[in-house]
Amino acid sequence: MPSAEKIVDELKTWDVTHVIGLPDNGSAEIYRLFDGDAEVDVITVSREGEAFAIASGLYVGGKRPVVLIQNTGFLESGDAFRGTAFNMKIPLVTLIGYRGYHSMGADDDFVDTAATFLEPTLKAWGLPYKTIKTDDDVGYISDAFREADATSMPSAVLIVGICT
Repeated sequence: MPSAEKIVDELKTWDVTHVIGLPDNGSAEIYRLFDGDAEVDVITVSREGEAFAIASGLYVGGKRPVVLIQNTGFLESGDAFRGTAFNMKIPLVTLIGYRGYHSMGADDDFVDTAATFLEPTLKAWGLPYKTIKTDDDVGYISDAFREADATSMPSAVLIVGICT
């Protein structure tokens, strides 16, 4: 699993000004590392859809925000994503915790459908993404920023677990 510290360090190389989202068990360590950071403001929301409206507004105001949410929250926020970041062509990077990834392909009867719905949804919405599974993949965050900047459209990074 990737370390929260490496993810935070990679985000800082892109002069991120705000991290917006709804903390969950997987992202809690990233939020904790940003807590009290003098250069990055953390904005927590009550619903993930709010994160896209806030991030889009911050971008229009000259800031460089990222959204940090879990896949269940991303699925919940589809219309807010579409109506703001996507339609406004905001080059917004979204980090999405990949809850349930390890249950896919399991031999038992339990598969977390949040995991099985995520990638088909991203593809249907035309949102480019890469998946971080280890520290070696953390550079995909930079790829997402480059993609977003080049296309003036949102991009995403899926994160399979986070370790401290």
